Amino acid sequence: MTRNAVLITGASSGIGAASVRRMAARGWTVYAAARRLDRLAALERANVHPLPLDLTDDASICAAVDDLASDGGVSAIVNNAGYGSYGAVEDVPLAEARRQFEVNLFGAARLIQLALPQLRRAERPRIVNISSVGGRIHEPFGAWYHATKFALEGFSDCLRMELKPFGIDVCVVQPGGIRTEWGGIARDSLLASSGTGVYAPWARRHAGMLDNTQAAGWLSDPDVIARAIEQALTARHPRTRYATGAGARPLLLLRSLLSDRLFDAMMWRGSQAQRNSGFDLWPATAPSPLPQP
Repeated sequence: MTRNAVLITGASSGIGAASVRRMAARGWTVYAAARRLDRLAALERANVHPLPLDLTDDASICAAVDDLASDGGVSAIVNNAGYGSYGAVEDVPLAEARRQFEVNLFGAARLIQLALPQLRRAERPRIVNISSVGGRIHEPFGAWYHATKFALEGFSDCLRMELKPFGIDVCVVQPGGIRTEWGGIARDSLLASSGTGVYAPWARRHAGMLDNTQAAGWLSDPDVIARAIEQALTARHPRTRYATGAGARPLLLLRSLLSDRLFDAMMWRGSQAQRNSGFDLWPATAPSPLPQP
């Protein structure tokens, strides 16, 4: 198979939608996958094909891959779909934790399993997994989200080695701060899980940080990540990792330089700074998790 055809999951908004537009403009055949096809209407053009896909439903994944095969197959997959489920480990139901893994890891893995025969027939086949700086760093109340991204990073490294004999490159993209719906979803899930109860003072403060971060002007446009995805798909010798977007490289550098305890303190301080931001969820009597300097 010599045609350039890519499946992009989570294509209805944000990074996924920007990637669909960029690869379609480059002349690739793009299969834009999402649970809700009505949200893909704005992306429709001659070489963009909407594809229904629910990563928590194995039958949906199988049907999508069958549709791709009947249409000539793909030469690349961009596993972009994902969301952030936040809340204290004690508060988040395991059913929600499992759903987080289904969407962010197991759905992508199942898609790869089924599509590999198509990729082996392609010229310069690629798998691009969208991780996060959250696949290398940590923060309070993000245990399940970060667990999925840490897992996706390790999964991608092992997969890259397994598929090398077949000439299939596996790349990881690690976005930093991006203007998408992600932050609002993470904030809402954090408040729903831990906005009341024993973790409430710290959880509500951290929700303030998530909210203010999303409102900040320094976040990168989703197209910044779409450009990295384009590079991963088209470079003759792609890098194994692309860290880009607001704060991505500085955060990863700090994580490599600081001890676990110092990095913990830095992340708590970032959350604590919301106390002076005027964010209305901050409880005035909340205790500090760290001694004041």
